[in-house]
Amino acid sequence: MIEKFKNLYTRLCLVSVFRGALTHAPFTHLIDYFKSTTIEEKMNAYAKMINGVYEQGRSFTDFVEKVVFEDENAFIKAHANAQKPHEHLLVSAQNELRLFEEIGALTPEDFAQDMKTDGYVLPRFDSERRDFVSAYDERLNEISKYGYGIFTSYTMFRLSDDSRIEPIVSADKIAMDSFIGYEEERGKVVANTQAFISGRPAANVLLCGDAGTGKSSTVKAVANAFFDKGVRLIELRKDQLHYLPFVMGKISGNPLKFIIFIDDLSFNQNDDNFSMLKAALEGSASAKADNAVIYATSNRRHIIKESFGDRTGDDVHVNDTLQETLSLSERFGLTVLFQKPNKKLYLDIVHALAQKHKIEISESELDIKAEAFALKKGNRSARCAEQFIDSLL
Repeated sequence: MIEKFKNLYTRLCLVSVFRGALTHAPFTHLIDYFKSTTIEEKMNAYAKMINGVYEQGRSFTDFVEKVVFEDENAFIKAHANAQKPHEHLLVSAQNELRLFEEIGALTPEDFAQDMKTDGYVLPRFDSERRDFVSAYDERLNEISKYGYGIFTSYTMFRLSDDSRIEPIVSADKIAMDSFIGYEEERGKVVANTQAFISGRPAANVLLCGDAGTGKSSTVKAVANAFFDKGVRLIELRKDQLHYLPFVMGKISGNPLKFIIFIDDLSFNQNDDNFSMLKAALEGSASAKADNAVIYATSNRRHIIKESFGDRTGDDVHVNDTLQETLSLSERFGLTVLFQKPNKKLYLDIVHALAQKHKIEISESELDIKAEAFALKKGNRSARCAEQFIDSLL
């Protein structure tokens, strides 16, 4: 067993195609294990490695496969760009996948024999022999659905404060069939997304209108609905818009389709982020990727906050400045207006939610209480209906 582990470590040191995978657990801990010189050091490295297995399930094989298959490397990028990999690259990739296959098949007994842990009970895990080469080939054949890198396993992403694109692990799982009303408005967003997926011209979309009408939820539901068609969502805060060229550069060339989502968008005069979004909407080469569209939500139809003083200011060409300010929303190819629901739609939403949650109350009493709740809130909306039902629950 000592010779087997030594052989695995030597081959692991020669990994070149999937080198990035070695910077993540479990390989960082496995390498520490191989390099350890005392039983205590080996046990510590082993425990850290199995801790990662437990956090993701119980299968060591799944743990290894996930890290390897999410690696962003020259081999998978060549496939993504419909290029034939060089023979050396292909052979190296296959050899390394077979190595990872062997590592993924290791058992607690293998480690116990190597450490000679008589009298010690090692933390256990599941593992199996799995054909990594065939499984990876299947992933390559469906690369338009799953892409590569971190985008293979998650639907929604955000930009971290240190400008890294990271998955939203607990992303909203809202589905299209969970909505009540606004079918026409959502249908426009769905149709535009379907055109985007099929390679037809698609518009950047501004979803505007009253608060609580489901604008943001619509965008997230669309991303969830089309995950298997290769759609991913990257959410940017308004103060992160200057990173747009960076984000576009990171996703450019990826076979997936990306929705750049900007929620609750509005600008003040002279906002530095205004010009960056304007460049992206106009298709500037530095701020736009062919595989991306921008979906933004706003409670304002004109997303630049404007005062009467702006119309009578000291600008020599006041009308030109005014038109530039007001035209940002016009640069979205599709604007979808979500208006607050009338009384009938509001009550329809209430009734549907009450039925969904099995609330036993007469319809007339439900209507009276729902109207009273909306009166206290100051308006009717889908969000108000949900909050009312939550109050009953």
